[in-house]
Formats: sequence, structure tokens, C-alpha cells
Amino acid sequence: MKYHALALTTEYWKPGADYLSNIIDKLANRVCDADFVVISEKALSTALGNIMDESIVKAGFNAKIICHFWMRIVWGYILSVICHFGQRLTQRLRQYPLEAGCRHKQVALQKAGLLQALMWGSEGGIDGSNLPFSYVSLPLRNKNEVAETIRLEIWRKLKKKVCVIIVDTDKTYSLRNFHFTPRPKPAIGIYSLGGVVAYVLGRALKLRKRSTPLAVAGCRLQAEEALKIANIADRARGPGSGATVWDMAARFGVKVTEINWDMLAQIKHKPLVIVRKMR
Repeated sequence: MKYHALALTTEYWKPGADYLSNIIDKLANRVCDADFVVISEKALSTALGNIMDESIVKAGFNAKIICHFWMRIVWGYILSVICHFGQRLTQRLRQYPLEAGCRHKQVALQKAGLLQALMWGSEGGIDGSNLPFSYVSLPLRNKNEVAETIRLEIWRKLKKKVCVIIVDTDKTYSLRNFHFTPRPKPAIGIYSLGGVVAYVLGRALKLRKRSTPLAVAGCRLQAEEALKIANIADRARGPGSGATVWDMAARFGVKVTEINWDMLAQIKHKPLVIVRKMR
């Protein structure tokens, strides 16, 4: 069984965007029965206003310890080697921004807990890439309901029976038939293990890694097939404005907190991918 993927370019979904209508418009005359419609969780969170401005957060003592010692020293000189990071990312970790970084770690501690806050990025699904200023997107609390709403809207407007999958670019690692991820609350069949522990283990052992399915509506999928489809969609979609907030800032030639909505609107965004089985 082979798969064909088509990434669809949409307007940038700002908070309050009518993403349902946008999805229907883009799928019209393209989607077929039994297709997989794969959608980025980050784009949905942004459209739903599930974002937070970290500039108003006051960092506590624990966040400052994580920022000054754990990020710059442990990640910068020890875990970066264990995890086989490249020189550019390693150097960025050694120069981890202190003021904005401490506020970010405070949010991670409050929203996701210690083991997630010890990650070097995307702590518990909290992510600042593809967002302006000091905003970060938060993980969807009702991801299954959102996926089902989208599936029903596609049936109601287009009369197509599809399977909707919400995914995150945070990786799931596979050890034969055992799939685990540092990301909390993945789809059924994938296990969330210990935040930073799972991440370091997966990277250190160089295990197979793929984007993480979070919710499935309209069909039943085994974890392996869901991971395969998520990975195909991720490769078709591309990195957007950048794989990390540092890449995003470098693309625009500004500081991380100086990116604005207009800059992001200039980029081709592909939060929506149709994946089709081809015999």
C-alpha cells in the first residue's frame, strides 16, 4: 500500500479565523471518500485563540534555575552530545535567552510540569514557532471534539466520508512495535513517557521518529498506520516559517520577540494535508 499526499496552502489562521470554512473551501473538489485529512494542532490552537502571551509572565526561582543552569549547561554541553545535536542547535542552547527563556520555562512549569519544562523546546506541546512576539500556542484540551467537528462539517458541506487526524510535529519514537513520545496525551496506541526522559532516550538510541497523531475521527487506525500517515503529511507540509523559533527569527532577520502577524502572513502556510491510499 502506497500513499499520495497533497499539502494545501491556506491563509495564516490568526485567532478567531473561520478555519472550518477555510478547510471546506480548500478541500472542495479535491477530497474523496476514505481520504485522510491531516491538520496541524498548532494551526487549530492559534485559530481557536488557545495561545498565551509570555511577555506578561513573571519567572519564578525554579524557572530561572532551569534557564541558567539546565538549558545553558546541561543541554548545551551534555545532553546535546547525547542527543546527537548539530553544532548550530548546540550553540543556540549554550546561548539560551535568559529573560524571555525564563518566562517561557515558567509557563511550561505551570502548564505542563517539571519533566516537560526540562525539554529544550515544545514543552508539553507548548510552542512558539509560527507565532509572533511572545505568544505561544497551548495544546488542545478538546482535540477529539475538534477533530469530530471538522469531520462532520466535511460530511455536511462536501458529502465526503473522511478520516480527520490532528497531528503535532513533536516526535514519537518507535522501538519495534512499541511507540512512545514525550508529548502528553497522544492518540491511542502511543505512550507518553516522562517528558524529557522519553526525548533523550529516543534521540540517544537514534530510534525511528515520526510526527505524533493526537486525535483521530471517522475511522479506526492502528498506531503504526496513524504514525505513517502523520509522517507523510509532515513531510508534504514542510517547516512553515521555521522548524524552531530561532529558525523563524533568522528567516526574518529579527529577534524572536520582534516577529509580527504581518511577517507570518507573508509565508505559505500548509496546515492541511490530504493523504490518500494508492493501491
